[in-house]
Amino acid sequence: MTIEPNSTRMFCEAAEAASVVKAQIKENAPTVARIARRLQADPPPFIVTVARGSSDHAACFAKYLFETRTGLFTASAGPSVFSVYHRKMSFANSLCILISQSGASPDLLAAASAARDAGAFVVAVVNVMDSPLAGLADEVLAMHAGPETSVAATKSFIASLSAAIQVTAAWQQDDELAQALHRAPEHLEQAWDSNWDEALEPLSGGGDLYVLGRGLGLGIAYEAALKFKEVCALHASSFSSAEVMHGPVTIARAHFPVLVLAQNDETLPGVRKLTADLSERGVKLLTAGLSEPGTITLPSPATHAVIEPMLRIQSFYRMVNALSVKLGMNPDQ
Repeated sequence: MTIEPNSTRMFCEAAEAASVVKAQIKENAPTVARIARRLQADPPPFIVTVARGSSDHAACFAKYLFETRTGLFTASAGPSVFSVYHRKMSFANSLCILISQSGASPDLLAAASAARDAGAFVVAVVNVMDSPLAGLADEVLAMHAGPETSVAATKSFIASLSAAIQVTAAWQQDDELAQALHRAPEHLEQAWDSNWDEALEPLSGGGDLYVLGRGLGLGIAYEAALKFKEVCALHASSFSSAEVMHGPVTIARAHFPVLVLAQNDETLPGVRKLTADLSERGVKLLTAGLSEPGTITLPSPATHAVIEPMLRIQSFYRMVNALSVKLGMNPDQ
């Protein structure tokens, strides 16, 4: 049976991201304000994130967001340290953020218990409000994503990014960022309507490829590479654009596809130079967030640099769903 790209559950769920973020901003406002007041009154010395899979990619975005906006070191904890090694860690007075769609992962439950017992302020970002993880947290930020039944997480991933941005804006009293987030649903709709069909043919060769990002965009690159594997069975590797020239570039010979996801912040000049270097090697370059000679430019809306990674991944979700169907696969399975 022939599958139409716009009939998959992945397509339908990803298309809901704008409405999810809009509802989330409104519904979570009281909780976010309460979290912000606590963090302002009792600033943590550092931040710890705990997550798996796509949620950990959201945590990577949150790391760069927190470090650039609050000046606090932010580290991703290894969940197995708590669930398998059963080690105690020093969490005293820290902010511990756990991200999970289901809120039921044993690894994360062990980490949440350890963090709470060690004196952390535990915040859970979950989609299932009556989950065990929500029950262990001091505060719960709901994704408000609704049911997500396709194999690939999409709208819940974007909701995780939105939650991190909303907390940061309130905590740091950053009105510019808060206003940018309020405009994000409109920009997400524009990103969903952005046509990335030009990427389908170059990416349908069935070989290896790279996805590159930097700073706030690194977690988005990780997420895109996972989706290439998950719904297209393509071997995609993700790297920081600052590191790919140190060894991995050796593989990237002529006609090797490289997807570059950029945002308009301090990382852009370096990413621009990298694309020029890769272009000289004859690499097949696809770029979103910048336009350079010799590349396939994929359209995506421009806005506040913190919001742009959300828009890149939203445009990507629609394209990778179509690519999966083009390759004869079902992204929902």
